[in-house]
Amino acid sequence: MKKKIGLILLTLILAIGLLAGCGQQASEEEGAKDGGDAQATARTLEEIKADGKIRIGVFSDKNPFGYVDANGEVQGYDIYFAKRIAKDLLGDENAVEFVYVEAASRVEYLLSGKVDIILANFTVTDERKQKVDFALPYMKVALGVVSPEANLITDVSQLKDGTLIVVKGTTAETYFSEKHPEIKLLKFDEYQEAYDALLDGRGDAFSTDNTEVLAWAINNKGFKVGIESLGNTDAIAPAVQKGNTKLLEWLNAEIESMAGEQFFHADFEETLKPVYGENVDPESLVVEGGQM
Repeated sequence: MKKKIGLILLTLILAIGLLAGCGQQASEEEGAKDGGDAQATARTLEEIKADGKIRIGVFSDKNPFGYVDANGEVQGYDIYFAKRIAKDLLGDENAVEFVYVEAASRVEYLLSGKVDIILANFTVTDERKQKVDFALPYMKVALGVVSPEANLITDVSQLKDGTLIVVKGTTAETYFSEKHPEIKLLKFDEYQEAYDALLDGRGDAFSTDNTEVLAWAINNKGFKVGIESLGNTDAIAPAVQKGNTKLLEWLNAEIESMAGEQFFHADFEETLKPVYGENVDPESLVVEGGQM
């Protein structure tokens, strides 16, 4: 009888242990999805060199900074820079694997080691600095608001009883949530979804980086950027996993070294000027040598 009771107790203990292990695994998986504490070790600079490929996270739907063109090729200001990184680090501008990210997943892609660098219009903020390491800036930006010309939004107060479209995980979402909680936000995961919502009239306006809404309004008749600069002027910079010091140092040295050739002005001329024309002064956007 005692042996039978002991066997039952042992079975119960094993079952409880198995359930606890499953619960811990599920918790870790959920944490990874949410961009929590679950983390994989980033590849070092030497490991990237040995592999001969660098994985860079970019947008696929944020024209003209990172987007897929009609031929299925990824293009834009960030892409131009990413190819130069691959060329200078690995000797071939095609030695880059582009990984498409959404705004809200940029931190998680670094934490999980899915990419070596995030180069997706990543605004430097104090909150993000706690999770990733930013390199020197290569661009500066503020927020803008685009809306239909027939009902143009020229002041934030006009949105008090309206709906503002934003993309999750962006500085626009943070700014309006904190500064203007009275404004109803309609949130989307992807930029294309947000623009479609604006075109469909599901919101009164859309806010994101002013550089992008200016470009979008130029290509979409009937829409205009009524608020061209909102909030602070922020830095846009590459990011690596926190503690990936050698890769971070290499990136900083790369950005500093390109100042003499005015690399980012050339990037502007190649990828942004065809979109903006004379509507945007490159000095309002471009940062050379990491100096704001």
